[in-house]
Amino acid sequence: MADTDDSVYTRLGVRPIINAAGNQTVFGGSSPSDTVRQAMETANRRWAVMEKLMEGSGDYIAGVLGVESAYVTSGCAAAMVLSAAACIAGSDPDKIARLPNTTGMSAEIVVQKGQRWRYDRNLSVPGATLVEAGDDDGCTREQLAGAIGPSTAAVGIKALPETEDTFLSVADVVAIAHEHGVPVIVDAASQIYPLDYFRRTAQSADLVCFAAKYMGASHSTGFVCGRHDLIEAVAAQGFIGFETGGAQSMGRGFKVDRQNVIGAVAALEAWFTMNHEDRLLGYDARLSDMQRRLQGLSHLQETRLVPSTAFSGSGLHLLLDTEALGKTAHQLANELLNTGTPGIRVGAVADDTIRIGAHTLQEGDDEIIVARLRELLTPEP
Repeated sequence: MADTDDSVYTRLGVRPIINAAGNQTVFGGSSPSDTVRQAMETANRRWAVMEKLMEGSGDYIAGVLGVESAYVTSGCAAAMVLSAAACIAGSDPDKIARLPNTTGMSAEIVVQKGQRWRYDRNLSVPGATLVEAGDDDGCTREQLAGAIGPSTAAVGIKALPETEDTFLSVADVVAIAHEHGVPVIVDAASQIYPLDYFRRTAQSADLVCFAAKYMGASHSTGFVCGRHDLIEAVAAQGFIGFETGGAQSMGRGFKVDRQNVIGAVAALEAWFTMNHEDRLLGYDARLSDMQRRLQGLSHLQETRLVPSTAFSGSGLHLLLDTEALGKTAHQLANELLNTGTPGIRVGAVADDTIRIGAHTLQEGDDEIIVARLRELLTPEP
């Protein structure tokens, strides 16, 4: 008997989830698009010399983004690890084989203290020491320059345009780092829209890391792009370098299969050829329909469609009457997730507000979400 959509999970004792909260790793990351799945299935019919596939896919990505080179990785975190390793050990087989033992190597990576983010941990995996510049309230050009020294391998930064009034921008960091002959690694995981901003970000530094899951590729793919010599060093650190480069590279565990490489390319190609205005209007239409169908519920004070310039589009915010309901938005979100089959994942953006996003929904999810919310937000007789 063939598996149904839910039985592939339930036969393992796992409750399937409707995801209305975005591309979160802990809920499976992404749902590859039909275009991506078809490309991956086509790739599955033939084998390939992976070294050539990595080179060809990197050349294609670089051409789309207007950068010198690119390299497909097993996610953005892997891109950051390999980028840090490349800045520390370069393409030297002896140094590569010694990582994460960085004795005798320049292995400090400077980050702005107040801009520390949980994923900067990836920069330290190859043996780097993270050195903080500035304080919790900001970082000046002088403070960043003062933190760069003879042991500095790179400067790391997360692409967060909304923090540039307090912390140094990517452009500022690049200018200062390059004055000292040091490369910059950017974590730009989801900075993929608008398309001109995506390209500018990709071109902004020596090594820029992205997660391909946000574009409809599989969860386990990403890429790093930038300077040709550094991308060559990234490749030397990776799983192909382990097999062909004569070095025991620490990136052996970050392998990607041929299907996922092709899927990442297909996702990027689709991302740059689709009509994003129609895509975002489609999300708004789904959310507006849910908004209409939820009007008038006793425990719902207000509904708002909140615009967003991000790739994921608008969100539907539901303002709860928490006193009458007897629970907070966080408690309601947990109830939606942990009761019923399938569970429903929404965001709790305040004690009294939950958020529903549309870009990760599948066909038919809207009806289930509305029905479950009407059940939970209607007073018992």
